[in-house]
Amino acid sequence: MEYRELGRTGLRVSEIGLGCEGFVGKTEEETQALMTQAVEAGVNCMDLYTPDPDLRSRVGRALRGRREQFVLQAHLCTVWQNGQYKATRDIGEVRASFEDVLRRLETDYIDVGMIHYVDTMDTWNTVANGEVMRYALEQKRAGRIRCIGLSSHNPEVALAAVESGLVEVLMFSVNPCYDLQPAGENCEALWAEESYAGMLVNMDPARERLYETCQRLGVGITVMKAFGGGDLLTADSPAGVALTVEQCIHYALTRPAVASVMSGVHTSAELAASLAYETAPDSARDYAAALATFPKISWRGHCMYCGHCAPCPKGIDVASVTKFLNLARAQGMVPETVREHYAALAHKAGECIACGACSKRCPFGVDAVENMRRAEETFGA
Repeated sequence: MEYRELGRTGLRVSEIGLGCEGFVGKTEEETQALMTQAVEAGVNCMDLYTPDPDLRSRVGRALRGRREQFVLQAHLCTVWQNGQYKATRDIGEVRASFEDVLRRLETDYIDVGMIHYVDTMDTWNTVANGEVMRYALEQKRAGRIRCIGLSSHNPEVALAAVESGLVEVLMFSVNPCYDLQPAGENCEALWAEESYAGMLVNMDPARERLYETCQRLGVGITVMKAFGGGDLLTADSPAGVALTVEQCIHYALTRPAVASVMSGVHTSAELAASLAYETAPDSARDYAAALATFPKISWRGHCMYCGHCAPCPKGIDVASVTKFLNLARAQGMVPETVREHYAALAHKAGECIACGACSKRCPFGVDAVENMRRAEETFGA
């Protein structure tokens, strides 16, 4: 298992994490078996958005004896009423639900206190300027929350939260279909059939800016809906082409700032399929060929950081250089963190001999040689 820094939080998380939806309705034995399988494979993080008291209690018992080795991302603003989940901003309900999750998980702290489901700017303003954020900050000062997160499907709202400085972790829906869609307050549009009826060209600029800003500011991203609720893995995929588990995970993990994919597995076999990513060859992870053949979707001229440009005869990591170049161009300057990451590369863009091999291999027709020229100009090496 590979591990990544979760932004500036100081936490290290496994590339493959656990979503909690697959634990719904499981028995005690099934919960223990799934958790043991994950932990033995090196998984060390889990998202717990659900307020389901039975699920919370079963997960708490499954983590006995290994809580300190596990990063828990649990959500504020979710409550259980009349046997059903409900999102809330009522501070009394928020407080009661947080106390409940601590008690049922048998812990006195949560690593990431995730403010749940903020998809409209009005909701964000209410949260940021009201009792919910004050409560989250209060719990952080008390050591009961290590860092504050926010979950969203809307890149414009997520960007406002990230730029506020209040949020250290973002849980966001990341996959190659949703990334084409414009920002909006109705998350159901992301998977609606009509959203994919016309020609879609390149990643939505708001999403690209969000990922790049998270990278620049040190806000770690944990990924939800990497498989689009399973839709991307079938012939009925919005893309018109079925992707594999490995391709979806690799796409998410190659976006800037992404630390972990929370895989919503329901069975041992589904968990094994996600874990297989860690030992899969590059050919199995490769999403570029599939993306290049999507009907009615084009990434022409847009670098997807897929790595098809490699190998470079001079040893330049062309995809990483391009990623750092895009981060700098998005800001109109070279942030210190981007400069440091670029400086750490073994080979710089200035070593490019303009042979053009990288450009010829790109499935999306990116002029990689021109990007190397711009990177040398931008970074001075």
